[in-house]
Amino acid sequence: MSTRNFLILVGGILAVLFLLLALAVRGEMSSGEPDVAEESPEEEPAEEQDNTEETETTPSALNLNDGPLYEVNDDTTPVFQHQSGVDIAYPEEGVKGIFVTAFSAGGERMQELTELVNNTELNSMVIDVKEDIGDIMMPLDVDNEIAQSHMYDYVNPEKLMTTLEENQIYPIARIVVFKDSRLAMERPDLSYQNSDGTVWQNGGGESFVNPFLKEVWDYNVDIAIEAAKLGFKEIQFDYVRFPESFETMSGDLTYDLGEYGDTKADEVQQRVNAVTDFVAYANEQLKPYDVDVSVDVFGYAATQREAPGIGQNFSQIADNVDIISSMIYPSHWGAGAFDFAAPDTEPYAVIDEYMKVENEVLGELENPPKSRPWIQDFTASYLGPGNYINYGAAEVEAQIQALKDNGVEEYLLWNAQNTYSEGTQYQ
Repeated sequence: MSTRNFLILVGGILAVLFLLLALAVRGEMSSGEPDVAEESPEEEPAEEQDNTEETETTPSALNLNDGPLYEVNDDTTPVFQHQSGVDIAYPEEGVKGIFVTAFSAGGERMQELTELVNNTELNSMVIDVKEDIGDIMMPLDVDNEIAQSHMYDYVNPEKLMTTLEENQIYPIARIVVFKDSRLAMERPDLSYQNSDGTVWQNGGGESFVNPFLKEVWDYNVDIAIEAAKLGFKEIQFDYVRFPESFETMSGDLTYDLGEYGDTKADEVQQRVNAVTDFVAYANEQLKPYDVDVSVDVFGYAATQREAPGIGQNFSQIADNVDIISSMIYPSHWGAGAFDFAAPDTEPYAVIDEYMKVENEVLGELENPPKSRPWIQDFTASYLGPGNYINYGAAEVEAQIQALKDNGVEEYLLWNAQNTYSEGTQYQ
């Protein structure tokens, strides 16, 4: 055999050996877990849906007892994590944010508010996605026909996220849950009905939907998931409760107790269990979307074992969220609260006294959430002479200082018109 032919033969044998080795290595690699980072975007939505279905636990699948019906399965850690593509990091110094309506976020006011955040120690915005009467304020990919019929384009979500990302403003989606006149009127069976069959309304003409019903849970969770997909880094649920003073009127209304009607729990615990279960359920359903979950609660919920009418148990809700945001505006405390005749006139002292209570309650939890209260940047003149003071920079700073003196570094400022006090030294 010539040298040339010999070399050709050896080369061919080596090529075959290398091919066999490569195939063996490829087979070994493919026998393990899939590399999620290499999955194509076209495949992600299907995996997302599969994960949701696999980890979902419904009340009907659980044993009925005196406690909550919904229980979080700690072993259902999703493999898939949705990536929105919006790169905004959690602020190192903690969230210091302002409330922003959708009208502001989608209009000319957004530039002014962006400048406020950029030129101060503020770093975050809580933006209305689903607001107080049930309107959805920006286009979302939600299949529900009722949601679609009350969906508006006040905000261009892509433009909004570009602005927030360019300015590294941490985005929080506010979703009002059980206060929802739109859904209540479209689906009276998901609300409360008077003896004449009409949908119940409060003194302001507003209606609530029923926390006992999982269909209501899913209606709101679906909206939250779409907000997370847009790039919001946190979902903040508001009005996670029954109507105020519900314990005084529940007997006069017709409504469905759902699975909770079969439990041995009394009316108060039924309401508490339903609210707590919703929070636990929403938190679990949002895990695949890499967002934090926060809940707004009345401040007074922390000062008692549970708020019997509205169904808020501070500790149980706190156990199921990443952040708890108590609404502790001095104006919202009644005369005599914390021994102050006119709490609104004592911005530092009221916040200081409240935080002592909340810190004690959270300190009893094994894994307490972050505390990020809502504080007041508005004047409550409706309280009447002697019961209020004008709020400006000094009063806002006093509240922030009270939080800091109690070890709380994060806060949110509420002003319904998004007009925040000039000259405030945020810290």
